[in-house]
Amino acid sequence: MTFTAYQIITPLIAFLAITYAWNLVFRHKKTVWEGALWTVFWGAVGAIAIFPAAIDYLKVVTGIQKRENAVMVTFLGVLSFIVFYLIMRVEELEQRQTRLVRKIALRDAEGTDGKKGRE
Repeated sequence: MTFTAYQIITPLIAFLAITYAWNLVFRHKKTVWEGALWTVFWGAVGAIAIFPAAIDYLKVVTGIQKRENAVMVTFLGVLSFIVFYLIMRVEELEQRQTRLVRKIALRDAEGTDGKKGRE
């Protein structure tokens, strides 16, 4: 089996991306869930680069006849999942921010009421 430049460079880039993602996980800048998703995505990219015939498996699973269409539909599904996950994270962050602002507002309101009564 002869490897092309693409089949050598792409898995190396995938390996670097996976290593970088787990480095961020270990430094507590990303969650384990994000590291796992990054690993699955880049692992798939590297595997498809080395074994392009693996795309035929997508044809069978999705029932789509052309390889290109099967890849497009699969990646649209993956991208939709990622967008859904990001929306969930943004909503969670908005809720955390709301709780924090309320807590600070209540603390400040208690502090100013107590100072007014003393003056």
